[in-house]
Amino acid sequence: MPAATSPAPLIRKEPTQQRSRERVERMLAAARDLIAQYGSDAMRMSEVAERAGVSIGSLYQFFPDKSAIIRALAERFTVENRACIDAELADVSSEEDLLAAFARLIDAYYTICLAEPVMREIWSGTQVDKTLRELELADSRASAESLANVWQRLQPEADPVRLTATAFLIWQLGEATMRLAISVDRAEGDRLVEIYKRMALRELMANSATPPDHRQDLRINKSVA
Repeated sequence: MPAATSPAPLIRKEPTQQRSRERVERMLAAARDLIAQYGSDAMRMSEVAERAGVSIGSLYQFFPDKSAIIRALAERFTVENRACIDAELADVSSEEDLLAAFARLIDAYYTICLAEPVMREIWSGTQVDKTLRELELADSRASAESLANVWQRLQPEADPVRLTATAFLIWQLGEATMRLAISVDRAEGDRLVEIYKRMALRELMANSATPPDHRQDLRINKSVA
């Protein structure tokens, strides 16, 4: 498994005291709300400070600019995403379990993307922000490693290099699908996500011993071509 590049520090000063940590949480919550309302381009640092109930100097003590805030929010989503993946894959004991767990993960991620406007800002930032690109890449590699490890355990004869590469590509294509899905109308987005799931599950099932008649239980939308 290739080592992921460690992203640069996301917060200028790490809060060490409980009071400072609570202030940072308020700052991030305020930024999240403002981005949801107006978008990151319209968000001002002074507005973040005012909504968080802190001085502008206190805000700059931890976040030098808007990009730093978005990076910190991205890191939060990454941590939540990793916890969700690990929890979903923890009890997988069969290929059928793996396929069902993967489908649930994609559905859950899509729901989060629809509910969190800040995700659009994070993804937009990856186009120009090297730190965000590194964070996304590291997250995809970590997610792929979790998937590949379970996959390898269930298919011990499979080529580990191919499994790792395939798992990595599956996650990266998933990110691209989500970006596209939330940029179009909801009905089209739903179709795109279902098509992606079919493609990904087809690859996961390529060397699977799961009987075809059991695959119908995976709850993939049969109306999608």
